[in-house]
Amino acid sequence: MKQLGFPSNATLKSNAVDYSLIVVGAFLQALSYVLFLAPYKIVPGGVYGISIVLHYVTKGVFSIFPDGLPMGATALCFNVPLLLLAMKKIGLSSGPKTIVTFVLISVFTDTLSYFCGTEPLVENDTFIACFYGGAILGIGVTCVFKAQSTSAGTDVLARVIANNSNLKVSNMIIILDSAIVMLGLIVFQDWAVPLYSWFAIFVYGKVVEMFQTENPNRAVFIVSKKTQEIKDLIVGKMGMRGTFLHGRGMYEGKEKEIIFTIAERKDMPRLKDEIKEIDPNAFISTMHASKDSPRPGI
Repeated sequence: MKQLGFPSNATLKSNAVDYSLIVVGAFLQALSYVLFLAPYKIVPGGVYGISIVLHYVTKGVFSIFPDGLPMGATALCFNVPLLLLAMKKIGLSSGPKTIVTFVLISVFTDTLSYFCGTEPLVENDTFIACFYGGAILGIGVTCVFKAQSTSAGTDVLARVIANNSNLKVSNMIIILDSAIVMLGLIVFQDWAVPLYSWFAIFVYGKVVEMFQTENPNRAVFIVSKKTQEIKDLIVGKMGMRGTFLHGRGMYEGKEKEIIFTIAERKDMPRLKDEIKEIDPNAFISTMHASKDSPRPGI
């Protein structure tokens, strides 16, 4: 009789830590939107930038939502199709955690909006609001990243567009977020909106950079006798690509196939764990790397 495989205590502990970080990160992001950014019409890019704009332009339009479309529910309507697109095009490996993350952000955002209203936490000080709003948003995003998750949004769309092209994901994120910020200018007809919004994005980016000091990409070399199984894992299960390098062992002098790939840092724990399940004796070496050209279709 086949025994049921139960997760180990280490796996349960790791998942508990990850989902705790997701809850904290989601709450902090919602706090930033509701108490600091949205009340001053600061548009921080992403789906919540669009949601803040729609929240204001729909005030009085729908009788069921006299104060405007709820930001969390509106963002959810954008995030669901974006996630499905990402899973189809790039095989988003953090799917379950990502779903939990953006659903929690939406729930926390609309819950806080219901109890706190639309009044800013800091009255008549847009600069303080965008500074602390950006900082709290950055801390929340960092918590989510440390849990090997993502809040979906336009960064997912940027990855899809940049996939198999000469465009860098970072550049696509800047382009998409800047377009959303300019949407705020067009709708609100106030140059203060994009200027404060870009400052909030700058603060948010610097906070994430401060806590995420390590290069997000890792070059991975894998030496194993089960190269075909590991290739199926990398290509078929994780949606990554790589190449086989031919080498010869210095001790035994035997010909070997070495797998080389580029992985995002957040995917490394899962990649290592699954390789060790396939081949406990596999040798794995990593180093900092950057993808200066499209990911290898090799």
